[in-house]
Amino acid sequence: MLIPVILFILGLAIICIGGDKFVDNAVIVAKRLGMSEILVGATIVSIGTTLPEVLVSTTAALNGSASICTGNAYGSIICNTALIAGISQLCRPSRGIDKKSFTWNVGLFFLFSIFLFAVQYFTGGVSRLTGIILLAGFVIYTAGYIRIAGSGSAEASLQKQEEDDTPLPTALLMLVFFAIALFIGARLLVDNGTIIAENLGVPERVIAVTFIALGTSLPELVTTITSLIKGYASLGLGNVLGANLLNLLLVIGIPSTISGFAVDRQTTFIDVPVSMAVMLVLTVPFFVKKRGYRLQGLALLLIYAGYCVYSFL
Repeated sequence: MLIPVILFILGLAIICIGGDKFVDNAVIVAKRLGMSEILVGATIVSIGTTLPEVLVSTTAALNGSASICTGNAYGSIICNTALIAGISQLCRPSRGIDKKSFTWNVGLFFLFSIFLFAVQYFTGGVSRLTGIILLAGFVIYTAGYIRIAGSGSAEASLQKQEEDDTPLPTALLMLVFFAIALFIGARLLVDNGTIIAENLGVPERVIAVTFIALGTSLPELVTTITSLIKGYASLGLGNVLGANLLNLLLVIGIPSTISGFAVDRQTTFIDVPVSMAVMLVLTVPFFVKKRGYRLQGLALLLIYAGYCVYSFL
């Protein structure tokens, strides 16, 4: 057990350092392109931090571990929303969101969540056709954000007290480099965290929705915490929203396109409804009052704690 523990800690260190630098370069890119915090969080940052989930789920599907594939996707959504966004809103509630990009992201999330729930309910799995539809949804999602960015609808572009003269090409290269670092760090965490969990006799689905979901969501957690420290709270919120949608479109879409698979009934009737419920708790206050609340963050954290306890019981 000593080597897995050491590699687990190494993965955590890589993610912590990579997350800090990833946010720095994402902000530089956003400033150069005149993008809002929530816009860059939902596109550039969320794609980079969702890479671990994509790899884990694709590998799991190819190995015939459907429970890990779907459990990782929905578990990550619940972790991103209830734990990560919960911490974010509890510490520093978000204000002044980009309404158009926020509505676009949240609307697509619920559209595809309902679609996947219906498919899983009536067929008991996810087919190649479903995967193709999800990947087509990713193209639509990306095109929509490009249009939003091009229309100049962002309510406010990123501003920083100090000037940063890093050239855009350099910032983009560094963004890719630290995305890879996040990917490697999360892989170390997942592989060795799974070994540790299996030695404790934890079932595969529970490993997926807790240990693996938390491990692959650590890039989002570190990115969100780093964003809070650096004063970019909305970037962290955008990262969570974008990562949640990409968990549906890519983390489920890619492996199901390669090879359709059956879905655990507990995933359909427990994980999917919980993922939609926590997203409602997170997003409704922004539609009604255009801001987040500390009480909202506390509620999300309590839901996550209850979900984890239920999963193990």
